Amino acid sequence: MSDSRGGSALRADARRNVDRIRHAAVEVFREQGFSAPLEDVAAAADVSKATIFNRLGGRVGLIDAVIDDVVATELRAVIEEARSVGDVRERIISYIDALRDLQYRRPAVNDVLLQEYSDSEPLLALCHTGEAFHDSLVTQGRAAGVLVQGFEPGDFQALTRDNALALKHGGRPPRTDYDRRTAFVVGGICTSVRPAA
Repeated sequence: MSDSRGGSALRADARRNVDRIRHAAVEVFREQGFSAPLEDVAAAADVSKATIFNRLGGRVGLIDAVIDDVVATELRAVIEEARSVGDVRERIISYIDALRDLQYRRPAVNDVLLQEYSDSEPLLALCHTGEAFHDSLVTQGRAAGVLVQGFEPGDFQALTRDNALALKHGGRPPRTDYDRRTAFVVGGICTSVRPAA
């Protein structure tokens, strides 16, 4: 079919394939993280793995196409919500709670924090946004006297990466155990005494 009608049908079919791939990728990546087998995405989209490569360029192209729907929007919302908390100690605590919750619920967050796909510019940009926020929280926490002596921005980064590694490679513990451990993390970095207002 060399007429415009045949060409249009092919373009419409290709667009439908891309839409199905994107929808399937969002679901699979939300559940399994960005390292989920592309075969799982292809099966969920009812296309071949080759179609993913032909239409989106492979895993990194697919991540770039869906990162906002999979994790970026939620991660940015966690940061913005924490920014809105007036008390610095409470800001730090609410951010740690929300970030660890997101890490537990969305395995792709851990891929972002670990910079697993460094060829993905949107993924790295999102990671850098989080790192900058961590640095600002530590600066604010020190100025307010709510962080233990010696706690550095690099320590905040390490805590999030360590948690990401544990969840990605060690498996998810029962939620009650995970939440209990989150309280230990907060208790370990925040001072036990509130500074005078």
